[in-house]
Amino acid sequence: MQLPSLWASLWLLVVSLTLGTLAEDENVKAIPLRTHSFSVPFLDSDMQSRWFDFGGDTIIRTDQYIRLTSDAPSRTGWVFSRVPLTATNWEIEIEFKISGSGNLYGDGFALWVTKERAQQGSVFGFKDKFEGLGIFFDTYKNNRPGTVFPYVMAMIGDGNTAYDKDNDGKANEVAGCSARGIRNQDHPTKARLTHFADKSLRLDLAYKAADADDWTNCFVIDNPKIPSVAYLGFTAETGELSDNHDIISVATKNLYQVDEKEMGDGKGKKSWKDPNKVTQKGSGGGWGWFFFKFLLFGVIVAGAYIGFTAYRTRQRSSRF
Repeated sequence: MQLPSLWASLWLLVVSLTLGTLAEDENVKAIPLRTHSFSVPFLDSDMQSRWFDFGGDTIIRTDQYIRLTSDAPSRTGWVFSRVPLTATNWEIEIEFKISGSGNLYGDGFALWVTKERAQQGSVFGFKDKFEGLGIFFDTYKNNRPGTVFPYVMAMIGDGNTAYDKDNDGKANEVAGCSARGIRNQDHPTKARLTHFADKSLRLDLAYKAADADDWTNCFVIDNPKIPSVAYLGFTAETGELSDNHDIISVATKNLYQVDEKEMGDGKGKKSWKDPNKVTQKGSGGGWGWFFFKFLLFGVIVAGAYIGFTAYRTRQRSSRF
């Protein structure tokens, strides 16, 4: 193979890989769900919320945040959607802030997608033995040697299993990650939870820089068993130790997969696939295919380097 044609082939491969990845991303479209989203000022003109209920020690600052607990002992607060989240595939992005004045602090807050709603209890302010998904942003370490806190973990409850509170949920953990930077930052922290039914659940965090979507993956769970009809909620609690737990905004989206065979009828219209028939391409499988192509590209580059070395050796030997 001649050298110019070799590099031309490599360039075409890079372009095809890049465009292929973009095409996969562009196939997934999102529609905002007002019923499961909120932001400043949080309340309607009559000082009520159409889509959410609040309770416990929750304080609403209409110009800033929903404060689930103040930096004071023995506080519990919650906010839950009034209607269930029935989307097959969804994404929930939250902006929050955990802050306090003490060197010792706790306990944390939780994001819920559960069959139950608005029931106070001992698990970050929500009931124990829940059915559905709990994402725990745990700031106080009880008994988990070798684990760096704050720690973020997922638990999928079956309605019968109790939360392992003495060991910070160690017995219940499906996936998790240490996230030391989510507390006492000058800027808010973001979390993005993406779910494709019976395929994948992914949590990404952004807390390293202000006003930047510098996302870091926390975990990916394959084949999560989450109720198809569940309520979205947030809870927090403090004990002897305390913190401010503030939710600044929540943006929930319904995810759809565009049918490439039905992209238009010649008049600029688009058809959408039934979300119940979303393909693996739009979930974690898309990432697997991307990494496969990335590895394939690495093999080809290595082969090209070996070929180039041999080519230069032949060129030098032909001169003498």
